[in-house]
Amino acid sequence: MSHDAKLAYMANQIGKFFAHQPADQAVDSIADHLLKFWDPRMRRAIVAQLDHGDAAGLDALVVKAVEKVRAHDRRASTMVAGGRS
Repeated sequence: MSHDAKLAYMANQIGKFFAHQPADQAVDSIADHLLKFWDPRMRRAIVAQLDHGDAAGLDALVVKAVEKVRAHDRRASTMVAGGRS
């Protein structure tokens, strides 16, 4: 199994755990889990999959959650870069 496929599998497992929640809440819960427990390199890798149009294999809720993670990480990096003199 490739690294990308392994990340997709792991993200989908997280998605399945939260799938019983209403969709919006599930997306937030998945994104929160990825932000809290995934190494930044793992997050960058799964975001890169989406950026390269490779969402195949990711459940729909997981795709939305990864989009939230992408937005969060971009805001965080902008805040860090903006704080430098």
